[in-house]
Amino acid sequence: MEALPDLASVSDEQLRELIRQLVQEEQEVSYRRRMLHGKIDILRAELVARLQASGGKSVLDQVDVDSLTSILASKAPPPSDA
Repeated sequence: MEALPDLASVSDEQLRELIRQLVQEEQEVSYRRRMLHGKIDILRAELVARLQASGGKSVLDQVDVDSLTSILASKAPPPSDA
């Protein structure tokens, strides 16, 4: 985030322009936040629907965490897709 200018040396018109710019930036950030929240809500709803359809079982139940940890830590080669 940029520091504010020395306010004593800024004209009234420059202050108005800075306010206008910051309000515009705030509106853009707010819009982006609302869009992200909407996407999160859609993804959560999809996950809930999938879990309900599978009786609460997740695809993550089949993940071998120890193997994945070793792979990510470069301690073991990745499994072959043979």
